[in-house]
Amino acid sequence: MSSILIIDDDQQLCLSFSKILSQDGYKTEMAFSGQEGISKVKSQKPDLVILDIRLPDMTGIEVFEAIHDHFPKLPVIIVTAYGTTETAIGAIQKGAYDYIYKPFDVPEMLLLVAKAVAAGRCMSSPVDVNPDGGILYEHEALVGSSLEMLEVYKAIGRVSSTDATVLIRGESGTGKELASRAIYNHSLRADKPLVVINCVAIPDTLLESELFGYEKGSFTGAVHRKVGKVEQAKGGTVFLDEIGDMPLTIQSKLLRLLQENSIERLGGKEPIDVDVRIIAATNRDLEEAVSKGTFREDLYYRLRVVTITMPPLRKRIDDIVPLSQYLLARLAREMSIVNPGVSKEAIEKIKSYDWPGNIRELSNTLKKALIFNRGAPLLAEDITFHSRSLQNLVEDKAAEENDLIRGWIREALRENKSENFFESCLDLVTELLVQEALVMTNGNRSNAAKVLGISRPTLHAKIEKYNISPRYQ
Repeated sequence: MSSILIIDDDQQLCLSFSKILSQDGYKTEMAFSGQEGISKVKSQKPDLVILDIRLPDMTGIEVFEAIHDHFPKLPVIIVTAYGTTETAIGAIQKGAYDYIYKPFDVPEMLLLVAKAVAAGRCMSSPVDVNPDGGILYEHEALVGSSLEMLEVYKAIGRVSSTDATVLIRGESGTGKELASRAIYNHSLRADKPLVVINCVAIPDTLLESELFGYEKGSFTGAVHRKVGKVEQAKGGTVFLDEIGDMPLTIQSKLLRLLQENSIERLGGKEPIDVDVRIIAATNRDLEEAVSKGTFREDLYYRLRVVTITMPPLRKRIDDIVPLSQYLLARLAREMSIVNPGVSKEAIEKIKSYDWPGNIRELSNTLKKALIFNRGAPLLAEDITFHSRSLQNLVEDKAAEENDLIRGWIREALRENKSENFFESCLDLVTELLVQEALVMTNGNRSNAAKVLGISRPTLHAKIEKYNISPRYQ
């Protein structure tokens, strides 16, 4: 359960804030002065701090600077009144995550909090380079000792200590985000922010303002200046996932950032100097996109200063054993069960499959096997490939989806060995539903709960129960 510290001298507001956050599944603490807040940050190390700009003993900026000096990767959201917007923007430029206005809109606030917690987790969770796999499962890791993966490790090692722009290519599910975080973890900017932007998850109309911010009055509803994610990453790293889907209109602004290290806010007239490193990833064929005119050729060459290609799983069969062992250990730990291990026959069956969904599909397959297995080592019959991954399912037509689901149900019923089969099926479907609702709503828990027809506390309970990954939030 993520913990949030609220620092505000308005005790009634603190209590209201705390109640709302608690209903959404967060653990909350309160502090009513700057010094008390700093002390609680040091002793409790929360996942997020929500900080009022005005406090009785110190300014919010002074409190933020004290927190930031000790915990530079701890996300801090500034709570401000309209009259203190410029001060809040100054805090953003110094490294605060974002700001929100009093009185705040609850759904907007909860979405911002969810994003901030996920961002803090992403920055603070190291990614190991673990060629041997096995028992080193405390952290997320790139696993495998194949020649293809050794080349990936070499490239990460060579590029991490530089400021070179990196383009990570590969099919979906090959570990592009993990590679980007490994580069960040080992870079000279590792003590600065890591900002992750998914170019597909954000609507085209909002992506530009999300990246570069906007000026007051630049469009209807722009009642104040907004700092974008690139500015927020001051001195840090910006990871642009699925960059092959970025609209052409925004590609030109990204090109300017790479060429001149400057941006312009939407509606702005003055260039703003920024110091960030760009890491981008795509599963698209950029050369084809360039030839079709959907991706700028000049941007393509700017991005590919260093290119790292993540190999598909079918081309690194020798990594299947350590990767499966690593994933089983991670999954068992997440599910709070004893790792049952996997039989030689099951490993041979796993190695015989081409894994179109790559590591993500392998992980989902092993997780499903663990759910239906009763604690004995996984056997060959526990490993099934007929059910495609969730990502592939949602791309198919409705009729095809229904056929696949029915086929999975029929085979699962025939092969049932579990005394809790019905509950296990419900658990599996519930987890997939929650994951997809979070993807659909870009991590907005309030909206996801509405889509699912359940309350926010119930949704959060499901997220905690199934240990749903931050990438779905």
